[in-house]
Amino acid sequence: MNTNILEWLEASAKRLPGKEAFADEKRTITFQETCVGAKICGTYFAGIINSREPVVFYLEKSCYAVMGMFGAVYAGGFYSLIDTRQPAERVSRILDVLKPKVIVTDEQFHTQAEEIFAGYNLIRIEEILENNTADEQLLDDIRKQASPEDPVYVNFTSGSTGTPKGVTICHRSIIDFIIPFTEIFGIRETDIMGNQAPFDFDVSVKDIFSGILTGAKVQIIPRSYFSNPTVLMDYLCDNEVTVLVWAVSAMCFVSIMNGFGYRVPETVRLIMFSGEVMPIKQYGIWKKNLPHARFVNLYGPTEITCNCTYYELEDRLYAADEAIPIGKPFPHEKVFLLDENDHLITEPGISGEICVAGDCLALGYYNDPVRTAEVFVQNPLTEQKEIIYRTGDLAEYREDGNLVYRSRKDFQIKHLGHRIELGEIETQVQAMPGAERACAIYDFTRKRIFLFYTGAANHKELQEKLKEKLPPFMIPNKMIQVAEMPMTKNGKIDRNRLKEIGGIR
Repeated sequence: MNTNILEWLEASAKRLPGKEAFADEKRTITFQETCVGAKICGTYFAGIINSREPVVFYLEKSCYAVMGMFGAVYAGGFYSLIDTRQPAERVSRILDVLKPKVIVTDEQFHTQAEEIFAGYNLIRIEEILENNTADEQLLDDIRKQASPEDPVYVNFTSGSTGTPKGVTICHRSIIDFIIPFTEIFGIRETDIMGNQAPFDFDVSVKDIFSGILTGAKVQIIPRSYFSNPTVLMDYLCDNEVTVLVWAVSAMCFVSIMNGFGYRVPETVRLIMFSGEVMPIKQYGIWKKNLPHARFVNLYGPTEITCNCTYYELEDRLYAADEAIPIGKPFPHEKVFLLDENDHLITEPGISGEICVAGDCLALGYYNDPVRTAEVFVQNPLTEQKEIIYRTGDLAEYREDGNLVYRSRKDFQIKHLGHRIELGEIETQVQAMPGAERACAIYDFTRKRIFLFYTGAANHKELQEKLKEKLPPFMIPNKMIQVAEMPMTKNGKIDRNRLKEIGGIR
């Protein structure tokens, strides 16, 4: 029984030492090279951090990044990647949560990192790999003290108070998810996984850890390729990619930009998507061009290691207004619906909040016990101790027992594959000169964020200032200035009235 994810890397390095494990646009590394590089990094980090402490990475996804990430785990710590496109202020808020002793960058981002991380212990990944060696005895001693409950990574999601939340995932959770995930979908060492997701996004966990468990190769696709469909399709075809675990937004980019009209990656046999509801029209384009591939809809928030349910699409045409189910739970995961009174829902057609229990749950939000306690709560259906995660998502059962996603319970939304709390946008706007009140509303039909605000600030000023505060996917698509905020009789902002003003359906 595995208790540490490094056992997978070491087993593959022993069984398939010369097989290609990871590849990016600059280099390819074997399983043995990955393991050796990770141990070098681990030895270096062990001289800086204690167990269960972070190593922060500020670089683009790459083979070197993979070595460093596993190195953090070898040192008894965990990795946390920061998106290089994020504004400095949001990076600062993440650092306030993590309080890292070391930050790793690379040649490409070193100058930028020196400005952002002034005062921090900053080092280039190339320097670590070139100037250090592995201390096997030290790493063995660290492993003996390790626990399946030790964190492996922390990924940050939007926080309504303006402070991002660091979702903390441990060895046990990854192991209990990835083993059935690879077995159910038949991922094997002959596969080549086309990694779309950034390494700070939990979709990448399925690529990285499926690879080291099964011996499959992970082909890292540069972020920039997802703005150039011909380059992307060439990359998929030339590298003979067989498995895609992508965000819905990435799949829609290919179909909307007519990527298949240029070239079809016929080696692709398995396509799994998540993050948002898949538009039927876009799915139809993929199915038409890859008729023999398996398509799977995955569901699950970051707080549940990767996903908690799955649904393999039937080999048929879907109606334009048909909802693709999110399916049934993975093994080791308990998924159920609660109504507003915390009563269990079992009948088809009745909407309730998706709740999840099991070893898949995150340890909580790093360094944030208050917000952890708000959503990781005791199961109201039993007096025995059982922690569940309340997702805030609404779903209902079909007659066949499959779950169908309906909407968010509150104003936390999924946009461009990212989970966003609209309150974080409002907090940033209201803190700006010239803006007084703000209300962000999501148009689920048109997939757009609307921002309503009062004050003298003009749209352009707010747009530019928000770019300094928030990542690109959180910038409102449309801003509407109102003379005053409409209020309900209870003294709250009247969101329905704002929807009417904005023409939001």
